Amino acid sequence: MPVPISVIITVYNRERYLSQAIDSVLAQTRKNFELLIWDDGSTDRSVEIAHSYAQQDPRVRLVEAKHLGQGQALKSAINGTTGAYIGQVDSDDFLAPTALEETAAILDTYPEVGLVYTDYMVMDEAGRIKGQGRRCQIPYSKERLLVDFMIFHFRLIRRSVYDQVGGINEVFESVEDYDLCLRLSEVTQVWQVKRPLYYYRNHPKSLSHDKQIEQMLLSHKAISQALERRGLSDRFQVNLQIVGKFSLQEKM
Repeated sequence: MPVPISVIITVYNRERYLSQAIDSVLAQTRKNFELLIWDDGSTDRSVEIAHSYAQQDPRVRLVEAKHLGQGQALKSAINGTTGAYIGQVDSDDFLAPTALEETAAILDTYPEVGLVYTDYMVMDEAGRIKGQGRRCQIPYSKERLLVDFMIFHFRLIRRSVYDQVGGINEVFESVEDYDLCLRLSEVTQVWQVKRPLYYYRNHPKSLSHDKQIEQMLLSHKAISQALERRGLSDRFQVNLQIVGKFSLQEKM
């Protein structure tokens, strides 16, 4: 029997996109999974939408929580699952149908691999495809990960390795995935599936837009800590350059 997979969607006021994210998980060719939708205190129709799916499919569970922020929500959600493999889909993105099958096949076959990630496509707010993601075109290396987060989406993680590094550190709110991947890269092998199996939506209300400066500062902290763990802090320090750029955007 295939190893069970836990897929997590944390959601905060994403009623416009949530159904597409959930549908993409339920359409996976690898069927042996649980889907935990963790609502982080939404005030729109997100809970109602998620509840309707939980009523229709026994693999879907909904947890309604108070608003804690992305890092704490994701950590709590993972703690509430049981699968041997862990995957995350952002509530405004979606998966290709074979994403779980292709990534889980690597973890099934190679026990030394603890993290698998895929290429991804970028789309705009309306879902129009704009091309392949820049980050996944950067060759993976443990060292390059210190300056380029190429392990962006989609990731499937072996739970035993996730537990080994201590899981999500909620201190790194909004870059908790980058900090986690830095720590995972230090204890396990990482494998890239060179096919775009994730669709990332770039829109004005995404975390990347809303908290760009905060993400840069927290990434600086995560890299600094990684240098300490790797015994490299006596040779290197992190140089962060924040460059201002202005553009005009049509009013909605």
